[in-house]
Amino acid sequence: MNNNATLDLMLQHRSIRRYQEKPVPPDVLDAVLRAAWRAPGSMNSQQVSLVVVQDAARRARIAEIAGNQAWVAQAPVFIAIVADQYKTSLGVAAGGAQQTVHSSVEGFATAAVDVGIVLGNLMTAAHAVGLGVVPIGGIRRDPQAMIDLLGLPKLTFPLVGLTLGYAAEEGCCKPRLPLASFAHAERYDAARLPQDIAEYDAVLCQHWQQIGRADGEAWSASLAAAYSRVYFPQVGPAARAQGFGFDGE
Repeated sequence: MNNNATLDLMLQHRSIRRYQEKPVPPDVLDAVLRAAWRAPGSMNSQQVSLVVVQDAARRARIAEIAGNQAWVAQAPVFIAIVADQYKTSLGVAAGGAQQTVHSSVEGFATAAVDVGIVLGNLMTAAHAVGLGVVPIGGIRRDPQAMIDLLGLPKLTFPLVGLTLGYAAEEGCCKPRLPLASFAHAERYDAARLPQDIAEYDAVLCQHWQQIGRADGEAWSASLAAAYSRVYFPQVGPAARAQGFGFDGE
């Protein structure tokens, strides 16, 4: 489909790590939040909450928690996207039962899926009103610090954040693995992946050279450094301390 403004915005996504000092007007922010509020979710559970942070000192603290990501402090708005089964536990109690789903992998998985859907709505809405964004998974580096900072109750967990603001850089779209390695026809095609990865390593290294990123490396090398270890080891202990058991089905 050609000449579709929404598709164009999504196809041109770029992560923004430098922001203008210009604030996000309240009506613009409200429109973005409402778009996220209308996101679909599993069983109409509405098991996602947002904590919208605009206070400069609080954003600076989040930047520190996330591994000293300066753009978190620089962007005028930071949104923490929270898996919220505290809210659902109150609904279950009002319905005359006791919630147990939070003790299962399925419960945490479905909450994480719903968080991802909300994140997608937030990013699309932000792009539509001219804002730049970058998702921040680094808030899971020290989840207990985020829980304390945001005053989150039991049965909630801060899974990901998002910066919002007006871009102070143009940026560019990062290359991706071939579309066929992402969207498989009828059955998963494992045979093609080694060649796709080798070709993508070369394409990505060329991209880093073109934009002057001396620290850029091949996708496989970057992934090997991250995925050969549990890079945020506090997620499990913090989630269990929040009441998520992972012991059931």
